[in-house]
Amino acid sequence: MSLNRSEKQAVIDEVTGLAAKAQTLVMAEYRGITVAEMTKLRTDARNKGVQLSVLKNTLARRAVAGSTFDVVSDQMTGPLIYGFSVDAVAAAKVVADFAKTNEKLVIRGGAYGGKALDVNGVKLLANIPTKEVLLAQLCGLLMSPISRTAVVLGALAAKRGGPAEEAVPEAAAA
Repeated sequence: MSLNRSEKQAVIDEVTGLAAKAQTLVMAEYRGITVAEMTKLRTDARNKGVQLSVLKNTLARRAVAGSTFDVVSDQMTGPLIYGFSVDAVAAAKVVADFAKTNEKLVIRGGAYGGKALDVNGVKLLANIPTKEVLLAQLCGLLMSPISRTAVVLGALAAKRGGPAEEAVPEAAAA
């Protein structure tokens, strides 16, 4: 069933809104994927904040025209699913993880930061840890010196035979 002009414009407006908010666009060919598999992919994407859409390529090209994703408009051919995400790695991660378990989903490319990504670029982007993991790693790095200092002071206090509280003022005075 084809869309009339106002329905097409509504789709273009919706995708333009997605593209304006998103940092990343990932495109994948979905030929041969069953409805159940596609439902699983959409559910996983929704849980991770990724908006997946199956669009007519002409409408997708019009929607991304003038945006940072315009660099991949020439790659918008064939049966594609488009993944937009505000998180820089979420769309790439969702599509790449699903493609690992389902060879029928073929990553075609994407865009990030106004630059076109090939298949390897999307896979590299997918391997970057999420924002939460990176923040946790940073927190761990910042806490490491403090923890090590506490362990050393505790060992020093145990060696001297006194409680740990008494070792802190002595160590600070030294």
